Amino acid sequence: LIEPLRLTKPYRTHQHEIVEEPGSKPTFRAPYRLSPTELTDMKKQIEYLLAKGLIRPSTSPYGAPVLFTPKPDGSLRMCIDYRALNKQTIKNKYPIPRIDDLLDQLRGATVFSKLDLRSGYWQIQMADNSIHKTAFRTRYGSYEYLVMPFGLTNAPATFQAEMNHILRPLLDECVVVYLDDILIYSRDMKQHVEHLRRVFEILRRERFYVKLSKSEFALEKVQFLGHLVSAQGVHVDPKKIEAVRTWKTPENVKELQQFLGFANYYNRFVPQYAKLAAPLTNLLKKNTSYKWETKHQEAVEQLKQALTSAPVLILPDPERDYVIEADASDQAVGAVLMQDQGNGLQPIAYLSKKLHGAELNYPIHDKEALAIVIAFKAWRCYLEGRRKTVYTDHCSLKYLKTQPNLSRRQVRWIDFLETHFHYDIVYKPGHKNKADALSRPAHVAAIQIEGMNPLLKGLFTHGYAIDPEIPLAEKRHLLQWDNDIAYRKGSTKIWVPNYPPLRQLLLEEYHDVLYAGHFGSNKTLTGIAKHYYWPHMADDVQKFVTSCDTCQRMKSSKQKKAGLLQPLPVPEQPWQVVSLDFITGLPPTSSGHDAILVVIDKFSKMGHFIPTHTTARTEETAQLFVRHIISQHGIPTTLISDRDPKFTSKFWKELMSLLGTKLAMSSAYHPQTDGQTERLNQIVEQLLRAACKDDISKWDLHLPVLEFAYNNATHAATGQTPFFLCYGRHPLTPQKPTASATVQPAHDFITTMHQLWDRTHKRLLDIQQQQKAPSRSPSQRSHHHDLAFSTFVTWLAVAESERERERERERERERERERERERERRERERERERERERRQTEKLPNWRAMEYQS
Repeated sequence: LIEPLRLTKPYRTHQHEIVEEPGSKPTFRAPYRLSPTELTDMKKQIEYLLAKGLIRPSTSPYGAPVLFTPKPDGSLRMCIDYRALNKQTIKNKYPIPRIDDLLDQLRGATVFSKLDLRSGYWQIQMADNSIHKTAFRTRYGSYEYLVMPFGLTNAPATFQAEMNHILRPLLDECVVVYLDDILIYSRDMKQHVEHLRRVFEILRRERFYVKLSKSEFALEKVQFLGHLVSAQGVHVDPKKIEAVRTWKTPENVKELQQFLGFANYYNRFVPQYAKLAAPLTNLLKKNTSYKWETKHQEAVEQLKQALTSAPVLILPDPERDYVIEADASDQAVGAVLMQDQGNGLQPIAYLSKKLHGAELNYPIHDKEALAIVIAFKAWRCYLEGRRKTVYTDHCSLKYLKTQPNLSRRQVRWIDFLETHFHYDIVYKPGHKNKADALSRPAHVAAIQIEGMNPLLKGLFTHGYAIDPEIPLAEKRHLLQWDNDIAYRKGSTKIWVPNYPPLRQLLLEEYHDVLYAGHFGSNKTLTGIAKHYYWPHMADDVQKFVTSCDTCQRMKSSKQKKAGLLQPLPVPEQPWQVVSLDFITGLPPTSSGHDAILVVIDKFSKMGHFIPTHTTARTEETAQLFVRHIISQHGIPTTLISDRDPKFTSKFWKELMSLLGTKLAMSSAYHPQTDGQTERLNQIVEQLLRAACKDDISKWDLHLPVLEFAYNNATHAATGQTPFFLCYGRHPLTPQKPTASATVQPAHDFITTMHQLWDRTHKRLLDIQQQQKAPSRSPSQRSHHHDLAFSTFVTWLAVAESERERERERERERERERERERERERRERERERERERERRQTEKLPNWRAMEYQS
């Protein structure tokens, strides 16, 4: 079994034959010039091959040159340059096994042995009609191979076919084969000895020889095809991890292709692979110049970090049910295949795919569904025949099987899923969904210190490593570390390193996203400062907000004509005094909403934005007030409003009287009485302009998120967020890191809240007194209060004009259809007239008919 290699007889079942394309001529190239060292080595290797009976002298018209490549141990490997011959050889399509299919066969194994055949290709004979085609030319003459040489295009297919043939009885039972690598796996040692015996008998019978120095026996862990395999699952080979750490920055397209090829081999281990590699793959597009930028270096570092921290993947158990978590974002879809094999849900494989072309324009519902379809297609070999549970963070997908009015695309997807699989779709919020990180871009990843996404944590780690200010801050004892994250000394705020990409993504998260609201620099700064700190943060926030294109385009000026303020008495607790007003003139939505009922608490400044319609009766408005305000906050003592007919009606007055609520209405043409609500109207309009700049037809769908953004922003008058003043805590947001905290006793909590209310009450009184003092010249004072609505009205008017033009076009199309129906009616009438004439003609005698026709 381990004898020195020699030509074996009889010939094998599979001999290597070179079949060329019709009309091909013999390939011939002059020998390459070699160094004295290479010539000496070539002479020795030719003598060795002749002695072993592996080559013979040749007079063939074919001739390939010889070249040398270094081996890892420093010696030289002789190679034949068969490129010209390979170019005109018909390719053999015999399938080479998929790596993941081979690894899946190892489930449940605890003992492994690995055999490496001695110069495996040389143990396969050449077909007699192809020997002359292997000829190679040297300084010492021409020679041709009697065995299959390295470098021929179809050699891997021939060798794999032979190995599959001789080991077929043991495949998928205890042996997996990839070319000349044979892995034997067993559940225990006793079984393993029997498996080894059977493999050895086959190899001895077929006269295949093993290289003992490269073979390993009875291992608990074994390196196989770049992976480390054990009873626990499949790991990335530690040697490959070290190679990644030391990989230099690609300097040209070829080096980048090499790096991406290496990384792609392990993509099943890497969450978010498609998104991480996107900046690099974009460099390889046609007509794209190779210009290395910061984003490309960051992508390389993130891929290195992901590969070096890759998780252990368990091997699938076909007898257990599978769980899939799928998610989608604007740019990519992702999924995780998992099983519970007794230790809770563990990953089997990760999947991430970048969206292209029309896929980028799919609505979010279809993107989420596409993530499920792609996952089922990729893992079909596992999923067919077993019940699956699919977790998604898109609630409406629960009704994917039963929803009406399907598009053709959705019909195709559901037909594919229902035909091949049995599955249940379960809603799971995004922050609990593992696949959320596979599709979500890094700058909107949920920031959690406990269990922080390794890629996000990698940005912090890399930033700390390159920030020259960190060592200085440590010397001054400004930092404290926890789980490799730096905190400001004596605070729970995370110290953000001077790493521009990281600071940029935090600024975008607290200002640009929908729930952040595109507020000004003060509120944006207050939001970030709750959880993060870095030097000169206020300046960075100011520069970022003032350069925001959306804010510059959509926000109207807050400058009004000056006037004497006439504030109302300050309440003493939340939702004691409430004001309300309408924003009207909005474009109708599909739900029939064309107005907003704005309700604000005068103490905490909390607001509710309730969609309604201008034709709503007083009773409907009252129902909205009870449903959204009284049911959540109780009955107010005072209600402030303008003199809208709904609020002056007998029904409204009688209702408020029964509730014990005092009505305080603004004077006609003097909206200063309720100026706070008027100001909130401006804020609502500002938020709507920022959120609906691309589609104003669904503005009512944005109101809940915009309401959250407003109530979670610090109010200048109180110094607190409305949410905190009402509930005594800050809401959970995607930006907020999770952190453990000790719950205060109930009486301490009540005391703290009353103290906070007292301070708020005093602060409002102080601000009110300051606002009463005249700060403008008499010529500037005016009692007129303009509603900052002109920009928004103009914008809506343009949109309404466009809709009116569309309606006119539709009316014109309807008129054209009516004219077409009229033409068809006239044609039918003429046809009936011709039919009557024909029947009249048949009733006349022949001569009369002829006369009648003439």
